[in-house]
Amino acid sequence: MINGFKQFILRGNVVDLAVAVVIGAALGAVVTSIVENIITPLLAALGGVPDVSGLWTFTINEAVFSLGAVIAAIVNFLFIAAAVYFVIVMPMNKLAERRKKGVEPEPKAPAEDVLLLQEIRDLLAARRDV
Repeated sequence: MINGFKQFILRGNVVDLAVAVVIGAALGAVVTSIVENIITPLLAALGGVPDVSGLWTFTINEAVFSLGAVIAAIVNFLFIAAAVYFVIVMPMNKLAERRKKGVEPEPKAPAEDVLLLQEIRDLLAARRDV
């Protein structure tokens, strides 16, 4: 059971996913900082309202509802989505398009000695797991 879990964790897609989550969290923090420290004050300077999260708040039976907080979260999401699209997705699509046209060469396959070393590594790992 432990060996199966170890193989699952060490698979390439799990590691790639973990890296993506960490990078996404870091990018989210950057975009949140930009929104809170540049865009929100800019909107406050133009519109006269420093923070929309406190607007449109009402209470029913001591339960507080805040439509402004929902609108602020939607705006933050849109800015984060735009940053991910323009910083990650669009450049990757351009690169794939260039590779398809032949402008950008495909990455070279590993050398034969590297493939041989990888095969030896895999055989040793399989022998260790037995």
